[in-house]
Amino acid sequence: MVIPAFGVERHIDAVLAAIPSYVSSVIVVDDASPDATAAKVQERALEDDRIILLRHEKNRGVGGATVTGFRKALELSAEIVVKVDGDGQMPLEHMPDLLWPLILGQADVTKGNRFRDFVSLRNMPPARRIGNAGLGFLAKAATGYWNCLDPANGFVASRTEVLRQMPLEALARSFFFEISFLAQLYLLGACVKDVPMPARYGSEASNLSIRKVLLEFPPRLVRTFVRRVVLKYWVYDFSVATLYVIAGVPLLLFGVGFGGLKWLEYAERQVAAPTGTVMLATLPVILGFQLLLSAVTIDLQSVPREPISGPLSGARA
Repeated sequence: MVIPAFGVERHIDAVLAAIPSYVSSVIVVDDASPDATAAKVQERALEDDRIILLRHEKNRGVGGATVTGFRKALELSAEIVVKVDGDGQMPLEHMPDLLWPLILGQADVTKGNRFRDFVSLRNMPPARRIGNAGLGFLAKAATGYWNCLDPANGFVASRTEVLRQMPLEALARSFFFEISFLAQLYLLGACVKDVPMPARYGSEASNLSIRKVLLEFPPRLVRTFVRRVVLKYWVYDFSVATLYVIAGVPLLLFGVGFGGLKWLEYAERQVAAPTGTVMLATLPVILGFQLLLSAVTIDLQSVPREPISGPLSGARA
């Protein structure tokens, strides 16, 4: 288990105490916390020899702390790595639901999904609920995992076979980490499975700044989307979806551009545009939109569904 921790001295003790006995190693990465988080972990480590404390001298962000934990887990030859935040929001009693699909070879990565439990969803702060819904849709488009209803959820379990194939240095160090992790998984062709579970919201203070999200996430989501589409449909493969995009984008842009210019021209002259001019602008827009819609449909059907890692043997499980 990997626990990135920053400023969670009030919650980390309870998180460590709740870790199930079947977890072999607990890697806590203190990301240069300004409080007594590291001291709390050290106290608990005296009672539990599974706990390994790693410390950053400078803050590297939740992604940087998680990558440090992943590297240590690979050194320990772990078969499955579970990532849990140190603020106590993640229900560890539901961890077997994350683990079984990996053990049985049904998925390469499992993620918690907070949006299937409507009772606990009402306890989610409204700002987070709205933000997660909007961010979730954009993240699905950017990463290609249209089946992940809660892509920003940090309760994640992964087979280390997948982590060994992943360029960990390419993962985002900020709160964009979860989305960049999914983006890399998609390029590997890893199967990601949603696991419904409730979320907890108590007295913890979020380190996530809405202002930072609004400034950082949109451009990174666009870059992630463009990179995925180019690599998926031009570099790794060339399919009918590629042809739809090649034809659809110019048609749509031509129709919108030509139609806009003609609309301004005839509006200034205060005369109706000829039917032929209207159709010359309308038909490319309709055709281009239909072609791009077909490309999106193909993309929706291209979500990786076959695991690239097999089931664990009885002894390893």
